[in-house]
Amino acid sequence: MRLILIVIWTLSTSVMYAQVKKADSLKIPGQRDSVPVQYFFFEGDSIPRTAIELDPVFVFQPLVFDNYEAKRHYYILKRKTLKVYPYAKLAAERLTELNERLGRMETNADRNRYTRIIQKYIEEEFSAELKKLTRTEGQILVKLIYRQTGNTAFDLVRNLRSGWRAFWYNTTASMFDISLKETYEPSVVHEDYLIEDILQRAFASEQLEPQASVLDFDYGELTNKWSINKLDPN
Repeated sequence: MRLILIVIWTLSTSVMYAQVKKADSLKIPGQRDSVPVQYFFFEGDSIPRTAIELDPVFVFQPLVFDNYEAKRHYYILKRKTLKVYPYAKLAAERLTELNERLGRMETNADRNRYTRIIQKYIEEEFSAELKKLTRTEGQILVKLIYRQTGNTAFDLVRNLRSGWRAFWYNTTASMFDISLKETYEPSVVHEDYLIEDILQRAFASEQLEPQASVLDFDYGELTNKWSINKLDPN
């Protein structure tokens, strides 16, 4: 999965300089995530007017499959999605840091020196894991990178390295049935919706740490469109 490694490596060039950023929303001490806080007050209530925080709750429909093959497809997709999502999340975080870091560098020499340092770090820390990805896991990762960044893996490589390198890696990926130009469209592609359903359930059960997509879609509306009771990928 060398082509996947180059995407993650390119986006990770500021990992050594990552900084903790303050959340825009209100952070409640002792809680893990920052979420919008809603308060409800009632006239004439004898209870003192203290703030009551209500966590957002998703009510998921039960999973119902038309046949065994549909069920098998969903759970294989789930296993692969849970495996590669952390890499896509990392890519989005590093892209933000990368843009900020490179924007402060004045010379190509500084950029090149910085690149060499991070390249060694990423090869030591991530290459072994990324090389273990299967072809289908690699393609799901490409989709999720688009979900988290709004850019295809091809465009990220082209913009951050060179157009020729992007062409070369996309051509190489095609030999293994992987396209770096793949997007993520859960409102159009049924399998993308299934991936989104898997993610939302994993966020709610705290299997995965949530990270909002930069794409403009609403999971509830997607569920109404596709109907969770029709999980047959065909």
